[in-house]
Amino acid sequence: MKKSSAFHGIEACVFDAYGTLFDVAAAARRCADDLGDKSGPLADIWRTKQLQYTWLRSLMGEYADFWKLTGDALDYALAATGMGGNPALRRKLMNLYRDLDAYPDAVDTLRALRKAGFKTAILSNGSPGMLRAAAASAGLNRLLDHVLSVHGLRIFKPDPRVYGLVTKAFKVKPAKVCFVSSNSWDAWAGAHFGFRSVWINRSGAPRENMPGRIAAEARALADLPRLLGI
Repeated sequence: MKKSSAFHGIEACVFDAYGTLFDVAAAARRCADDLGDKSGPLADIWRTKQLQYTWLRSLMGEYADFWKLTGDALDYALAATGMGGNPALRRKLMNLYRDLDAYPDAVDTLRALRKAGFKTAILSNGSPGMLRAAAASAGLNRLLDHVLSVHGLRIFKPDPRVYGLVTKAFKVKPAKVCFVSSNSWDAWAGAHFGFRSVWINRSGAPRENMPGRIAAEARALADLPRLLGI
């Protein structure tokens, strides 16, 4: 298949982790017996607060690693859904979050990209330990050249310095990178940095009104090889 001109010259494909490769709702879903009909609302609140805390702490100059923020966000979500005060449930959810399920098409997509000669990496807000555990649990370790964390910078996406970790790791210009994220704000921020961004829009959400212009929109990771002409 002929490669789209929007992706001519791409050398590396870099993926956001949480929500893109890893299903952030999986932990709550696995606890459905404990959470009942609050499983979905808890997962949504947990994720929303997790992201809010990254943005607010970046603006405040008060960094804490993503594992702490994940726990803080879970505490809020449990309280908001009336499920607080249960340490065993909290531990269970946090342990499940460390070993999140990958989306079903993640492994095959990465394998196809590697076979076609593309370099691959994760770029994530996640702390190094979280990312190592998640990648190992999902069987992605051998399909990645780099696992890049914001932790050394002590700031979160969408700060441009975070996206700069990719160009330093691969020693390429931003335009040589296909950046893949299901988080729309992340895809647009990557495009603003100079990446050729693909937004994985699984829910059919509207496009953002933000600086940057994404290269493509797809409904699943499995669409990426087609976009790249594989």
